[in-house]
Amino acid sequence: MNLYSCSIDLKDDAKALAFANAVDLWMSHLKSEGVIENWRLLRRKLNLASDCHRNFLLEVEVRDLAQLDQAFRMLGRKDDHVASLYRAVNTLVAAAHFALYRPFPDPERSERMALI
Repeated sequence: MNLYSCSIDLKDDAKALAFANAVDLWMSHLKSEGVIENWRLLRRKLNLASDCHRNFLLEVEVRDLAQLDQAFRMLGRKDDHVASLYRAVNTLVAAAHFALYRPFPDPERSERMALI
């Protein structure tokens, strides 16, 4: 399982609950289409974080990079429904930072290490 992580700050006039609802609709659609495995949205608690951490953290689980590519390709399709779901989230976001993580040690690395 790979983890696509999005650290997000909202625009000043954006409402947190509206953002959470828009994310739920967007991610639930992606999951129902089979292009992601799971997701969760987290919010910073008690404003406890360093300056480099954003207010929200969206974690999206995918099996592999091929599945992540399918998720990105969905947005490129000429589909008004998909575009509106994405736009509902994106218009509320002021800043976002992304990262892709994998389990470590991964099975391939563990197997290679066992051979040494």
